[in-house]
Amino acid sequence: MSAAAKTKVQSIVDEHAVVVFSKTYCPYCKATKKTLKDAGAQAFVVELDEVSDGADLQAAVRELFHHSTVPAVFINHALVGGNDALQATKSKGKLGPMLQAAGVAA
Repeated sequence: MSAAAKTKVQSIVDEHAVVVFSKTYCPYCKATKKTLKDAGAQAFVVELDEVSDGADLQAAVRELFHHSTVPAVFINHALVGGNDALQATKSKGKLGPMLQAAGVAA
């Protein structure tokens, strides 16, 4: 993994209120994107299987945030976790307030 990949991942997380590092074929990624969309959030999605540096970006997420699987969900510049963590956040009634704090949902 390159220093450029780490810089790119950190920049993406810093510049967007909601970020999902995803793979197009992953059912957990699809569930995450649907949950966020249904909650009214426009996520910045990086489909790691569709970008040339996807493997490097996934390695950078792992090194920077200690999260090795997809999806990797960030809200308000902080790692939420994967789909299980996102769904747990939603079921506890915390997703809406998190998205509101990030300025991406009413």
